[in-house]
Amino acid sequence: MYRAFYRKYRPSTFTDVVGQQHITTTLENAVKSGKTSHAYLFTGSRGTGKTSCAKILAKAVNCLDSHNGNPCNECEICKGIDNGSILDIIEIDAASNNGVDNIRDLREEANFTPANAKYRVYIIDEVHMLSIGAFNALLKTLEEPPAHVIFILATTEVHKLPSTILSRCQRFDFKRIPPEDMAVRLKEVAQKESLQLADDGAMLIARIADGAMRDALSLLDRCSSYEGVIDSAAVASSAGLAGREYIFELCDCILEKDSAKALEVIDKLYNDSCDMERLITELTSHFRNLMVSKAVKNFEDMIICSQGEIDVIREQSAKTTLATIMSCIDILTASASTMKQGANRRTSAELCIIRLCAPSLDSDINALLRRISELESAIASGKVTVKAQTPAPVKSEITPEPKAEPTPAPTQPSVEETVKEEPKPEPQPVKEEKTIVPENTGTVPFDIWPEVTEKLFAKDPSLIAMLTGSSAFIHQNKYLLIKGSPVLELYLKTGDYSKIIREAVAEVTGKTYTLAVYNNKQEEAPKNPLSDLVAKAKSLGVKIKEE
Repeated sequence: MYRAFYRKYRPSTFTDVVGQQHITTTLENAVKSGKTSHAYLFTGSRGTGKTSCAKILAKAVNCLDSHNGNPCNECEICKGIDNGSILDIIEIDAASNNGVDNIRDLREEANFTPANAKYRVYIIDEVHMLSIGAFNALLKTLEEPPAHVIFILATTEVHKLPSTILSRCQRFDFKRIPPEDMAVRLKEVAQKESLQLADDGAMLIARIADGAMRDALSLLDRCSSYEGVIDSAAVASSAGLAGREYIFELCDCILEKDSAKALEVIDKLYNDSCDMERLITELTSHFRNLMVSKAVKNFEDMIICSQGEIDVIREQSAKTTLATIMSCIDILTASASTMKQGANRRTSAELCIIRLCAPSLDSDINALLRRISELESAIASGKVTVKAQTPAPVKSEITPEPKAEPTPAPTQPSVEETVKEEPKPEPQPVKEEKTIVPENTGTVPFDIWPEVTEKLFAKDPSLIAMLTGSSAFIHQNKYLLIKGSPVLELYLKTGDYSKIIREAVAEVTGKTYTLAVYNNKQEEAPKNPLSDLVAKAKSLGVKIKEE
């Protein structure tokens, strides 16, 4: 009868276990010294050797002629455990035997001495599936079992186990098997099966298996039906995933924002029976490689790719920004999670690719940050230049009309301009107005303040919270008094808010005023919110240019 590779080549000794030397060495020494524990907890991702190590440990503690802690696999006990004739090794699937009654039966059986072996070993797989009542029923027996009983618990979700269970076991964490070690093991199995497995094919199987040796052996078993050399192309075809060249081509389409070509690539892959969900997963993995290459200088050891693929990754990462890569990963991850629930995976994949190629279709913060990052990168590289903004002229006095004709607002910089941006001047202290004005004319309402605020809100939406519900007054034909929230004075001292308000008033009225906060004392000269700062700057010897 034909046996699958993952069953046929299951490790029979600790030495055969791949990629878990930190665990197998400890268990070998414990068996060799006779210091085995009464309860073990094996945790880790799927296919990393938890159940295999549990069975090897069960044979090792009962073996009649163990070698350095490893079972001999030749004595009657080892052979009986392998063929299932010895009933002292009990495997329990907690997913289907998770009730209190099942654990009660286990407790009663544990009191009986082994029939043939030295120890009665209970291997409870997927132990996290036990109910709360079952865990409680197991506690006392797990803490103080009979001398002839050993418990081995295995789970992929250790966080679901109660702390009372964890404290009663020796815990061993199984790591994902490195792709290099997995590829060596695959080559050994291929040689025993007279298969011609190429190095690139072995590495691709290891990458697809994601650290699980069982998955790798199952995929190699599937590829064994191919005639000739099993290379990366044969593995990709057998696994139903896109070749790396299609991933690189799709990535180029995304970086160049060519959605039409990207949809053509997806159409070809779909007609070639490519799994759309696997395609999105592979594309996510590729953008993860781009992210690592962008963030780490020597990234070659952190990704599993050939040297040719590393060169392509380095070239593509140079074309984009880290913000763009992270935005693409977010979109791909969200699409992968929703694709399983969608009615048509091809449509979901196409929608995902169009969103990646056209960030302007998204209104979320990540898409906006991506567009800003790409624009900054284009300006910094010289691909796009902008024209410096020319300030609007300021008139010397207020026109007699209640509402002056507003000066046209300065045009925003255009990415299509070819004049290089002028260097930004250093920030100067706030200039105090020193214009000659008539005698005290008192304080009068500034009737066109709503028009000024409307222009301000269009320029800087962050001013809405500060100036909503505010009003303004003209004092001595020199000061513009703003009446608003209690923190208004603090805002006027922060950033460029004062400058923006002055420019907007100048555009509407044609005159530049000194800004101040309304304090209900019209007979006194208002206090400029930046006067203290100017005075302190003068005391330090800073030259203030006054107008």
